[in-house]
Amino acid sequence: MTPQPIDLRSDTVTKPDAEMRAAMADAEVGDDVLDRDPTMQRLEEQIADLLGVDAALWVPSGCMGNLIALSLQLRRGDAFLAPDGAHVLIAELGTPAWLAGGMPVVLPHDAGPGRVSAEAVTRAAGSPGPYYALRTTLLCLENTHNFAGGAVVPVDEHKAVTTAAAAAGLRVHLDGARIWHAAVALGVPESVLTAGADSVQVCLSKGLGAPVGSLVAGPADFVAEARRMRKMLGGGVRQGGVLAAAGLVALRRRERLAEDHEAATALADGLRELGWDVNRPQTNIVLATVPDPGETLRSLVGVGVLAAPIAGRIRFVTHRDASADVGEALHRIAAMPR
Repeated sequence: MTPQPIDLRSDTVTKPDAEMRAAMADAEVGDDVLDRDPTMQRLEEQIADLLGVDAALWVPSGCMGNLIALSLQLRRGDAFLAPDGAHVLIAELGTPAWLAGGMPVVLPHDAGPGRVSAEAVTRAAGSPGPYYALRTTLLCLENTHNFAGGAVVPVDEHKAVTTAAAAAGLRVHLDGARIWHAAVALGVPESVLTAGADSVQVCLSKGLGAPVGSLVAGPADFVAEARRMRKMLGGGVRQGGVLAAAGLVALRRRERLAEDHEAATALADGLRELGWDVNRPQTNIVLATVPDPGETLRSLVGVGVLAAPIAGRIRFVTHRDASADVGEALHRIAAMPR
């Protein structure tokens, strides 16, 4: 009999616990489209304060948050820069080009996994050409970088890159879906990691344990337009406080992410001892390079460990509902047929 699965596919598989469900059940609510929902407004204000920006707007997903930001900061035919493997490039169904109208330009990781240098940004931004030339107007950053194994962009590098972007006349959007992990790993407030960005997207369902929801944030006038864009995309909510209440509970749990980082390190060390080729995680994501990802995933399922394929590798993600099970996961993986 297959044992109860240990689900390490993503940190989005967490389920609301009793405290979170109680907060959702007791949430004060209102029609957010007409009068604003009081609980949702409180969440938005807390997020804006944490990120060091004027305002924030709840949206159903990080993909919608990124799309809203790019739609407001790009004109059709503009080019935007993003690190290789960025979520906006490979995991959002082409909406930055399809709906926001931007031409993506991929930047190699010349400063380390998931990281680009200030010099690379300056080179890629170029200089204004004739009227018929492509204009580069935006830089999209990601911290942590999901597909680079939860890689963290250090504070000094972030500052250098955003400074270079500003000098080149580029606006900056930060996909901070897992910025909470970066802040805990670096031991700094989230606002330090958003400095220099014109817009930010953060997610409450990755790692923090909320069942749904992200926020897009920035200057007050940007967020006012973002609210209109959310409505255009079908994201207007009514009694959204039921979901926002879960987000408020999730925010109080940011510091425990260090436990997930420790669990990821333990998982990586254990896999390495078993002969696996894995990265050294900075946060909660472990990437394994295997000869046949499909066959490896099937073998993992056979011993009750769930992982996910990603760019030809296997991804394990530790989280609140599974970090304590890493030892058992390694025991099961050791028993896999070779």
